[in-house]
Amino acid sequence: MSVKKYSGHAGGWGALKSTATHLIKSENIAKNIKTLLKTNQDHGFDCPGCAWGEKDEPGRFRFCENGAKAVNWEATSRRIGETFFKENSVSFLRKQSGYFLEYQGRLSEPVIYNAKTDHYEPISWDDAFSTIAAQLNQLEDPNQAEFYTSGRASNEAAFLYQLFVRKYGTNNFPDCSNMCHEASGVALKQAIGIGKGTIKIDDFEKADAIFVFGQNPGTNHPRMLDSLSHSARRGANIVTFNTLKERGLERFANPQSPVEMLTGTATKITQQYFTPNLGGDMACVRGMVKILLERHKEALKTNQSVFNLAFIEKHTEGLTQYLNAVESTSWEHIIEQSGLSKNEISQAATIYQSANNVIVTWAMGITQHKHSVATIQEITNLQLLFGQIGKPGSGLCPVRGHSNVQGDRTMGINEKPDATFLKSLESVFSFTPPSNNGHNTVEAIEAMLSGKSKAFIALGGNFISATPDTPLTEQALSNCDLTVNIATKLNKTHLYPGKISILLPCLGRTDVDIQASGEQSVTVEDSFSMVHKSKGVVQSSTHDMRSEPAIIAGIANATLDKEPVDWLALVSNYDLIRDLIAQTLPDFYQMNERLEKAGGFYLGNSAAQHQWNTSSKKACLYTHSLPESIVPASIRALTNNRILVMQTLRSHDQYNTTVYGFEDRYRGISGERNIILINPEDMNDLGLKHESLVNVTSLWADNVERKIEGFKLVSYDIPKGNVAAYFPEANPLVPLASIGDLSSTPTSKSIAVVIEACEQSTRII
Repeated sequence: MSVKKYSGHAGGWGALKSTATHLIKSENIAKNIKTLLKTNQDHGFDCPGCAWGEKDEPGRFRFCENGAKAVNWEATSRRIGETFFKENSVSFLRKQSGYFLEYQGRLSEPVIYNAKTDHYEPISWDDAFSTIAAQLNQLEDPNQAEFYTSGRASNEAAFLYQLFVRKYGTNNFPDCSNMCHEASGVALKQAIGIGKGTIKIDDFEKADAIFVFGQNPGTNHPRMLDSLSHSARRGANIVTFNTLKERGLERFANPQSPVEMLTGTATKITQQYFTPNLGGDMACVRGMVKILLERHKEALKTNQSVFNLAFIEKHTEGLTQYLNAVESTSWEHIIEQSGLSKNEISQAATIYQSANNVIVTWAMGITQHKHSVATIQEITNLQLLFGQIGKPGSGLCPVRGHSNVQGDRTMGINEKPDATFLKSLESVFSFTPPSNNGHNTVEAIEAMLSGKSKAFIALGGNFISATPDTPLTEQALSNCDLTVNIATKLNKTHLYPGKISILLPCLGRTDVDIQASGEQSVTVEDSFSMVHKSKGVVQSSTHDMRSEPAIIAGIANATLDKEPVDWLALVSNYDLIRDLIAQTLPDFYQMNERLEKAGGFYLGNSAAQHQWNTSSKKACLYTHSLPESIVPASIRALTNNRILVMQTLRSHDQYNTTVYGFEDRYRGISGERNIILINPEDMNDLGLKHESLVNVTSLWADNVERKIEGFKLVSYDIPKGNVAAYFPEANPLVPLASIGDLSSTPTSKSIAVVIEACEQSTRII
C-alpha cells in the first residue's frame, strides 16, 4: 500500500492519463477511442456509468474519466466461455476478488451449474428458458420468486420485465433503488407529490447558490463537476456539506478547457466547505432554519420577511407545527449532532438567505441513514420556506447512481406499485395485476433466508456485493431452488448458486443490438427526467450473447406462452415495446416520434409546475425530531469500548460494485482496498498507529458477530468519531435489519463499530 497526500486538483491531466491507462488495459485501444467519442452523443450510446444529464452543447466530448473506465471495462475483447469454466471451479472462483472475476472478460454463452463437478457447463438458450420456466411454474405461489433489477437496465427491458413478472403474479421487485435513493423517493413523494428531482440541468446556469450534501461527484458522477465548475466561474456560491474533504468538490480542472489544461490552473468549486459528523446533516439544516427563523421574526417587526410568505400561504401546509419544532430544538443538540459550530451553521444560513435562486443537491451520504427520509424532508422544508421549488435556477436535485435507475422506476420496477399504474396496465393488457406490496431488497433476502422465497432472478447487477450483511446474503441465495443471473461479466453473486443456477450472457450498452427488423436502440431516463435513445456502436464478437429484452422475452414466452403479449414478436422491433409504453404511461405519449428529436424529450415534473400530487394538493412541511443520537443508547450499551461511526464509500477506481483498479488517486491511496480511514486523534486514543492492522466489529443487538479482519488504518482528515471504509469489502458490517425509517434502505453510512488491533496472521490479502 502507498499513501501519499494528493495535492493536485480533480480532472486535468491526471484524468486524461487514467483514461489512457484504461484504454490500454482494455486491449482494444483504437476501437475504444472511437467508442468513447460516441458516448452520450446523439446516435450514440448512453454511458453505462452514472445518470447525470447532458447540456445541449454540440461538439463537446461527453464522457468523463470514470465513464471511460466503464466503457473500456465493458468493451473488452476478452471472453469467458466453456474452456474458462472447465478450468475454474466455482469453489476456486469464490476465493478470487471481484476485480479478478470481472477482468476475465465478457460472459459469452449460457451456462448452468453442475453441483457434482462444481463447475458451470454450457446449456442452450432454449434449454435454459425451459428450465427456468419449469422451476417458476412449479412454485406453490408466485410470491415465492424474487425478481431483482439493476439500474443499468433500459426502459424497454424494464417494462417487459415488470409486465412479465406481474402477469406471472407477483410484485416482488427488489431493486437497486432500495439500497440507494429509496429515501429520496419516499420523502419527496410525501412532501411534494413526486419522487424525483424538480430541476433541469440548465438550472445550474441560473442558480445563485448551490448546496451540495453528502456526495463525491469527482468519483461517483464526474460530469457533475462540469456543471458545478461552470456555475462557480460565473459567480454562483457553492456550499458543501460532506464528512470527507473530497478533491472534486474543492477544485477541478476541466479536461475540455484548453486554458486550464495548458496553464495547469483549476476552478475553485466550493466557497464554503463544512465537514459534519456522519448523520449530522439534518441537524445542520435544522440549525440553518433556526437561525433564519430568528431573522424572519426580527424582519416581521419592520413589516418585512425572510421567508416567502406568499408562496407558503398558497402552496404549503404544516408550517406552524414545523416551526414550533425548530424553535424547541436546542442549540446544544444541533451542535453536538452536526459536529459544526453555531457560527459555521450561521455562515451557511447567510449564504442561503442572500441567494435568489438556490439548488440543493444530495446523494447517498444523505440517503443511507436511519433518519434519511426525515433529513430529505428537512431539506425540502428549507426550500419550501423560500419558495425555491418551481422557479428557474432553483429546486431539489437528488443525484441518482446507475444511468437508468430512475427510468426503471418510471417503467414500473417498484415493489409498491402505484394504483394508477396498475389500472393502466389492466386496461392495456386485459389482465388484473397483483396489487399487494411485494418485497424490497432487504425483505427479499429475509424471505430467501427463511425459505419463503425459493427462486431469484437478477436482471443485471451484483446482488451479493451491493447488499448488506454479506454472509447472510450469500446464504440466502444458496438456499434457493433456482438462481438466474442476466449479466455481462462474472461476479460474486454467480458463485453462490441455488440448486439450479443459470448464467445468461447479455449485450452491454456499448454493443450493437441486431434483431429481426435490424439494429435496435433502447432508451434511458437521466436524473433530470430527460428520456433519450441509446444505440450500441461496438461491433465485436458477441458469441452467444443476447440482448436483455430478448432474454426477458425468452423467459416470459417459455413461462407464460403468449400471455398477455406475443413476447418474441415484440423483440423483433423495440419500437413495438415503446408503443406499449406509450399506451401505458401518459407522459410517454408518441414516444417513438418524440425520441427522434436530438436529446430526446422531457417527462415534466408536477412539483416544478406547482401541481402538488399530495392528498391535500399542497406541498407538506413535515415535522420530525432530530434523532436522540446517531448511535442509539441500546447500541452503546452493548460494549464498554470506544464506539466509532463508520460509512462505506467508493474508491476512485470503482463504480458501484465494479472495481477497475487500485488507485484512489484523490485520496492518495494506492494498491490496497482493505483500509480504514480514521482521524489521527482517534487512532492515538486507541493506542494504534498509521498502517496498524485492525479488526473491525459492528454492533447490533442480535447476537450475530459481524467482523472484518486484517484491515489497515490510514490516518486521514475526517471528523473525530467517524471512520470510513470501501464497499463491498466493509458490507459484512452492515446489519441486514439496520434500515432507514420508511425507506428500508440499509444504513451503510451509519454503522456503529469498535476497532481493535489484530495479529499479522489474520491479515487478508
